[in-house]
Amino acid sequence: MKEFKLGANATAKAMVSDGNTAKAMGSGNLAVFATPAMIALMEEAATSCAAQFLDEGSETVGTMISVKHMSATPVSMEVCAKATLTEVDGKRLVFDVVAEDEAGIIGAGTHERFIVTGEKFLQRAQAKLSAKEKDARH
Repeated sequence: MKEFKLGANATAKAMVSDGNTAKAMGSGNLAVFATPAMIALMEEAATSCAAQFLDEGSETVGTMISVKHMSATPVSMEVCAKATLTEVDGKRLVFDVVAEDEAGIIGAGTHERFIVTGEKFLQRAQAKLSAKEKDARH
């Protein structure tokens, strides 16, 4: 694994469309960029930032996000999220995340991700299905 560099960053962009509005995503009734869509864009930026340092087979998973969505963005505007690495503690990575539309900042906060081995992580997740099936038989 390459050494993580504090201050490293990456961006992710999305056009606001009918499919990522609060109304479409069930997080409200208005045709504006949904908070869950903004969060997903912030996570995408953080994932991209971390990926440049990871070895083959390693991934990151989101474990915490704390953001404020401060301004609505209408359909047909572009949103850009930026994640900046601010802390590395073993396998724990912390990012400052900011989302902006063409008029300015719409959201900001922090996001935490953990480095995992993709295969092992999926095996543990799949094991839940076996446990569920076992419980259903009893």
